[in-house]
Amino acid sequence: MRTIEHWINGERVGGDRLAPVYDPATGERQAQVVLADGTGVDLAVAAAAKAFGDWSQSSLTQRARIMFKFRELLERHEDELARIITSEHGKVLDDARGEVVRGREVVEFACGIGQLLKGEFSDQVSGGVDAYSFRQPLGVCAGITPFNFPVMVPLWMHPIAIATGNTFVLKPSERVPGASALIAELYAEAGLPPGVFNVVNGDKAAVDALLEHPDVAAVSFVGSTPVASHIHERASAFGKRVQALGGAKNHAVVLPDADLDFAADQITAAAYGSAGQRCMAISAVVAVGDAGDGLVDRLAERARRIRVGPGDRADSEMGPVITDEARERIRSYVARGAADGAVLLVDGRDLGGPGFFVGPCLLDGVTREMDVYRDEIFGPVLVVLRAGSLDEAIALVNANPYGNGTAVFTRGGEAARRFQREVTVGMIGVNVPIPVPMAFHSFGGWKSSLFGDTHVHGPEGVRFYTRAKAVTTRWPQSRETASLSFPTAN
Repeated sequence: MRTIEHWINGERVGGDRLAPVYDPATGERQAQVVLADGTGVDLAVAAAAKAFGDWSQSSLTQRARIMFKFRELLERHEDELARIITSEHGKVLDDARGEVVRGREVVEFACGIGQLLKGEFSDQVSGGVDAYSFRQPLGVCAGITPFNFPVMVPLWMHPIAIATGNTFVLKPSERVPGASALIAELYAEAGLPPGVFNVVNGDKAAVDALLEHPDVAAVSFVGSTPVASHIHERASAFGKRVQALGGAKNHAVVLPDADLDFAADQITAAAYGSAGQRCMAISAVVAVGDAGDGLVDRLAERARRIRVGPGDRADSEMGPVITDEARERIRSYVARGAADGAVLLVDGRDLGGPGFFVGPCLLDGVTREMDVYRDEIFGPVLVVLRAGSLDEAIALVNANPYGNGTAVFTRGGEAARRFQREVTVGMIGVNVPIPVPMAFHSFGGWKSSLFGDTHVHGPEGVRFYTRAKAVTTRWPQSRETASLSFPTAN
């Protein structure tokens, strides 16, 4: 049985606690992963803390050159990373490759760290006095990442943290550890010194050890809202800087003037891609006015055509979900939705065969009171609600406790402008169903989708992993008399 170990101080490190790693397409155990406890976390943090002394003093040029090499290695190993993702997560290979590409874009952003860390200078703010500011790294930073994007989400974090001069300890999901092990090797090949990037695999014991460790300065997290809330509360209590991205219930609002064929194509892909296991998946459609029946007919027809199968099969469009427990949870939500009065138009619950497969499900006539609407299901389940107007649709979106992403489909610029200004959601698409920003912008939601003040990657990521110093200087040419009064500009 293949064993996936930790990566600490530039070396693989084993341990006694083990957990299985499954292939969701077959349901079979394919590997085992070593789980860290407090001792393992201590080793990784100590290595990162020791490495921080030299790495934080490295030049911007040195850091940028390593990022350029790392970026090249990610491109060279794109297919290998995609195969690992597919084998452990289940998503189809094209989707896995897309994840690697979107993660690599953050590394490309980090390659410009010299430009990103430019400070500010004000000449002659007072007689013979200049003022300037610059940003410095925090220390040891930790990333706790989910199963659904084994490469992309960690790449939202550690390239920015490392490029800004921090060292990093990554705790990936123990369900999908293989890609992080390869990423660590690619960093080493790119020339990153030992201890700057470390990987500790583990469960709640490892997470809590990171949250409470006195030498961890900042924690980044992506996952469900209950866990994000716990991460934010616990890490903040121990004095750490925290960004914790939670769950979502993303709405697509379709207005009567929209191209219904285009909208149905886009929503279907956004709802069922990666078996709905995306924090930016469309899981609720709000059909406004006359758009309703025509849109639902199109959505049902497209959902029935989706080819479900193993992610490494060329004709598969949608793979399995991550575990058998996830499959059963999804089935139970669909059953409750139908029992609550929703119309089950497409029922993919019983595909049969090996693996953790559940097919596309579509429910119409859903209301705000139903569990199938209120809860984040994280599976291939799309629900349709009806609204009489754009105002009603906006109110429905805003009443939801989540605020990660949303989209509007329309040909009308005035309606789109109103929508993007009035919805209380962090990321908005206009005729774009999954509005994930490019790396030079920042990713993050509002309300129960984000705990903390900053979003990930982009400019806010640079600010999160650094802190500012403001310096005021004077070089007097003669001795001056100091005043006990508060200083003012002359």
